[in-house]
Amino acid sequence: MAALVDAAPHSPELVELRLLSGRELDPLLLEETVEWRNSLDWDFSKSAELVRRYTDTRSLGGVAVLDRGEVAGYGYTVIEEHKGLIGDVYVRPGWRGEQMEVRIFRAMLEGLIASQVRRVESQLMLISAETARQLQRERFIRLFERILMMLEFQEELPGERADAPRMRIEEWSDTYHDAAAQVLTMAYTGHVDSQINDQYRSLIGARRFLYNIIQFPGCGTFFRPASLIAMEPDTGRLAGISLTSFVSNTSGHVTQLCITPSAKGQGLGFELLRRSVMALRANGAQRVSLTVTAANAEAVELYRRFGFREVRRFFAYVWEGAQAG
Repeated sequence: MAALVDAAPHSPELVELRLLSGRELDPLLLEETVEWRNSLDWDFSKSAELVRRYTDTRSLGGVAVLDRGEVAGYGYTVIEEHKGLIGDVYVRPGWRGEQMEVRIFRAMLEGLIASQVRRVESQLMLISAETARQLQRERFIRLFERILMMLEFQEELPGERADAPRMRIEEWSDTYHDAAAQVLTMAYTGHVDSQINDQYRSLIGARRFLYNIIQFPGCGTFFRPASLIAMEPDTGRLAGISLTSFVSNTSGHVTQLCITPSAKGQGLGFELLRRSVMALRANGAQRVSLTVTAANAEAVELYRRFGFREVRRFFAYVWEGAQAG
């Protein structure tokens, strides 16, 4: 097996992920699945199965760390037109250390840059802050601090506010896909999150973002009964959306909550969140999580008032080439 790096005798080596089979990744993916469950009550098994499947078809870019033939860590990449995505970096506990994670991330970033992508994005909840900062020093990667917040159903949930907005709120339907994409682009114009995810900047990107949430298990299994749209009663125009999933049998997740600029200040975000959380609880969730950018102070305060507490901080990573638009 051809090694990309062989720094010293008996030291772990980096190899291309395409040289491995899904079966060779099994011990690592099992440990990663256990860690997601124990740390976050998040079922990673469906994502792990996709990694196995795409590894077997040699359709995932990325690297793996081999130590005497045993897979100690890995990361995978995907290219979408002009953009590269680093989908995961994981090092098994017995080999863990910031340098190993940095080696994996660095190798994938350099591979993506060499492929002429103009932009690279990644969000990695299990990577340490020190690893993130070292990567930032090395390659001028922009870091955006993100917060994982959790609501445990131990106390009574907030009730409907007396000044609840006069909106028609309905369960999600795929017929709203295009209108919801418009809500996304309007809500994130000039917003810090559009710097993290450039899909928010265009209707085409927003449509793809919504499709991925609904169809793929990266953010859990999409849950329609707790996913809502809000419409202005007079015009029928969408004013806000709240999308949810189940990330385990007992844990719900709010994957997206946004409202249009014209609907801000009416309490619509609070009401959509309240109804989504209630629906998740009614369908077996014992807790609900969400992620938010730390710089989005207004949203962080909303979630704290609602009862969410911070459980983890992590980073979103963005690299852009000199010619990136």
